[in-house]
Amino acid sequence: MKHDYGFVVSGLVLKDFKVRYRNMSLGMFWSLLNPLVMMGVLTFVWTKIFVNNSIPHYPVFVLCGLVPYNFFTLGWATGTGSIVDNAGLIKRVPIPREIIPVTAVLSNCIHLLIQIGLLVAMLFAFVGGPNRHWIWLPFIWGMEVIFVCGLSMITSALNVFVRDTRYVVESINLVLLWLVPIMYPFDIIPAAYKEVYQFNPLAALVMAMRTILLDNAAPASSLLIKLTVSSLAMLGLGLLVFRRLSVDFYDRL
Repeated sequence: MKHDYGFVVSGLVLKDFKVRYRNMSLGMFWSLLNPLVMMGVLTFVWTKIFVNNSIPHYPVFVLCGLVPYNFFTLGWATGTGSIVDNAGLIKRVPIPREIIPVTAVLSNCIHLLIQIGLLVAMLFAFVGGPNRHWIWLPFIWGMEVIFVCGLSMITSALNVFVRDTRYVVESINLVLLWLVPIMYPFDIIPAAYKEVYQFNPLAALVMAMRTILLDNAAPASSLLIKLTVSSLAMLGLGLLVFRRLSVDFYDRL
């Protein structure tokens, strides 16, 4: 019998999105308010406190980092807790268990599209219209989604056995705010660490977005290769780890 897993995925994505904003008076406006507040605070600190900051269009510059960071951290956190949070569904419905963390990540894509809309509006207001290099944006975002799906499959499986995993993920996400070039340019990073940054898909996405949106240029081919390799490798590793651990899920949930 053929199973329509596409219907299951779309249903779970919409459910997660609706649950997130249920009983909130501002609803989806929080998707815009959060990056706007952070952009305002970081702009004040890095242009008024550190007055030697010479980065042009700094609010847009920092938003190019905040939007990918918000998606990465929120997608990874919700993906990590997805198996435990959906224990009842996993026990009742015979679906591939990989679908659960993947849909948890994909549900954040709706949230992401709202923030990308905000970024585009800021670009038109302060920088200018689109350029031909915007054609790279779907590809680099696709690689980012793939990476987060793979990473979430690993941590969601581990979270079934070690329930502290989700708190470890939250701590790492906080550290990433400083280890990813969100508030500062890639140029100031010492040469010894630049290669490591480029293999970090989140940092690579931030750098590629700024190159495309602010510098009106195509991202470096070496950066795109590293982003692709690390994202696909993480997806493969995620599937391998998840399938090996998932055989014991039923007894642990």
